[in-house]
Amino acid sequence: MSGRPRWPLGCDTWGVEDGLRVRAGITIPEAELVWRFSRSSGPGGQSVNTTDSRVELSFDVAATTALSETLRTRALERLASRLVDGVITITASEHRSQWRNREAARERLAVLLREAIAPPPRPRRPTRPTKGSVRRRLDDKKRRGETKRLRNRPYD
Repeated sequence: MSGRPRWPLGCDTWGVEDGLRVRAGITIPEAELVWRFSRSSGPGGQSVNTTDSRVELSFDVAATTALSETLRTRALERLASRLVDGVITITASEHRSQWRNREAARERLAVLLREAIAPPPRPRRPTRPTKGSVRRRLDDKKRRGETKRLRNRPYD
């Protein structure tokens, strides 16, 4: 076996795929993802002060070419409170390894975008209660009122 590492299928480097798959037919190109690494607080070990294990993943929702105009508008509306100049940033520092934090950040961004571009729910069609349910509710109210009335002291 040579000294060259074996990469997972579909990857040209360790942990970096062709893009971030949000859902079927929508993949964010790797070139549109911006990574930053820094030292993480929290659990560590001997290498805690020397390893840049905290990961920040930024994605420019406003300028992306991966989403259609409709999906981009929907995502911008739904993520408005989390965007800074049209860019969303995901931070991951829960793992000790940078690679696992990268995986966590990628997954979190994919879930966030999937929810943001999901179609809106169908509007509720108002319905009326059935005659039977109205009658049962009123009968229960009368029965309850009668029970409470019988608890009162009788008049002399």
